[in-house]
Amino acid sequence: MYALEVRDHIMIAHSLSGDAFGPAQQLHGATFVVDAAFFCDTLGPNDIVIDIGLAADVLKRVLGELNFRNLDALPDFAATRSTTEVLAKWIFDKLAAELRSGGMGEDGANVRRLRVALNESHVARAWYEADL
Repeated sequence: MYALEVRDHIMIAHSLSGDAFGPAQQLHGATFVVDAAFFCDTLGPNDIVIDIGLAADVLKRVLGELNFRNLDALPDFAATRSTTEVLAKWIFDKLAAELRSGGMGEDGANVRRLRVALNESHVARAWYEADL
């Protein structure tokens, strides 16, 4: 299987309700390094998994909806906690929609699997991965 991965980052504020989150129940900031990996069995018409520049641009645009925002104030997270896992799935869904709509170019049609990983630090990360 072929893969291509692009990386960016976001800085957000949020709070996580519930005893499991200890001091993170209070409003706090977090910086995430975000990796989006695109997988395919066969290369696209340009002999690539996906255009690196286009994938990076789309990831930056998607992350722009979260960057420097208080996630507690966003409607998308009103009914759920904005945990790292939830954020990974939210970003995954946005990127998957871009792939389905052709927003990542003709090579994106061959992408069969996507993984979005959020790195909280050098020792902890979470991701969401699924077939498309």
